[in-house]
Amino acid sequence: MVDPVLILGIPLDFILFALILLGIALFHHHTLPIALTGLAVIIGYKIGFTGFKFGTGFTGFGHHMEHEWVMLTNLFLLLMGFALLSRHFEESRIPDEMPALLPDDWKGGAVLLVLVFVISSFLDNIAAALIGGTVARHVFRGKVHIGYLAAIVAASNAGGSGSVVGDTTTTMMWIDGVSPLSVVEAYIAAVVAMAVFAIPAAIFQQRYSPIVKNPPSGLRVDRARVFIVVLILAAALVVNITANVKYPSLLDSVPLLGLAVWAAILVTAPLRMPDWKVMPETFKGTIFLLSLVTAASMMPVERLPAASWHTALGLGFVSAVFDNIPLTALALKQGGYDWGYLAYAVGFGGSMIWFGSSAGVALSNMYPEAKSVGLWVRKGWPVAVAYVIGFFVMLAVLGWHPDLPH
Repeated sequence: MVDPVLILGIPLDFILFALILLGIALFHHHTLPIALTGLAVIIGYKIGFTGFKFGTGFTGFGHHMEHEWVMLTNLFLLLMGFALLSRHFEESRIPDEMPALLPDDWKGGAVLLVLVFVISSFLDNIAAALIGGTVARHVFRGKVHIGYLAAIVAASNAGGSGSVVGDTTTTMMWIDGVSPLSVVEAYIAAVVAMAVFAIPAAIFQQRYSPIVKNPPSGLRVDRARVFIVVLILAAALVVNITANVKYPSLLDSVPLLGLAVWAAILVTAPLRMPDWKVMPETFKGTIFLLSLVTAASMMPVERLPAASWHTALGLGFVSAVFDNIPLTALALKQGGYDWGYLAYAVGFGGSMIWFGSSAGVALSNMYPEAKSVGLWVRKGWPVAVAYVIGFFVMLAVLGWHPDLPH
């Protein structure tokens, strides 16, 4: 790999990536062509000038994609599959029953966010966010405040941050030998953050479109679709835990989680046909995220700053625009972190911008109006405030106790 071209001391790779993010922020109605064009430019630049971690030219690019394809395929299968799951869940009519279970004022919105948090602690955060978004569409009469959408994403990411089966980054830590007890400490910050952003977000939503007070009469829950939803989620959970405990090497060579989800979808199709009509729009959003993740994987980030709580705090903000999976891999390689802080930072930090996490992209496919960085930041500001407060409460309670570098 050749040294990157520097402009004012900054590698050109980062400047190109920043231009992609700027274009997405300014022209949010054209996110997919901007992401694809930016990815093509970065690939051309890397092939023609600097090469990749695994070689130069087209050969180096091939080796790079060989290294990344499992992660990218898993993301593709999960985003596409969970979109179908959310439609099964919606058509089961359970969301129509939710007004009978939730409080009739702003506390109903807050309780829904807590439910998303809990679901995400043991299931994939993409599924948790989509389930939350589906319920919100029904209980708020189809009008969901963008600040509340940001809160749903934040709740799903916060819920997964302290569980080794709740987020890809925490699972990576578990595979690398980090104790689940070290990761679970992230819940100190995550619970505080939930308390900070959930209340104002729920109040914003109640003022924007009040919660439905009573469910429609005469509803009949479609039990077959409920069974399908449970089976898909169970397949994802069982395969995730089994592979990590017994066959961790397979996770680097086969997209097991995505395949498990799609196996469950196809096996249950004769029982209730999936709503294939959601696939075209979901496909666009999925390719958008994969373009950003692929571009981020090519950045010349060979080492992070020295491990400290300051660095961990900063990684949360970086995760809002830069894929948290390579950041986590670098941190594990470098060592010296207090892993609970890192789990919280890279897990929750991506919630601050809609494309900062796969859960945010998935929910924005359901609510296209959320694909505006300006609106997300301006109306979802409690999420960023909550991130900082949660981090410093955790620091005050636990202090900083780094692990020895690997």
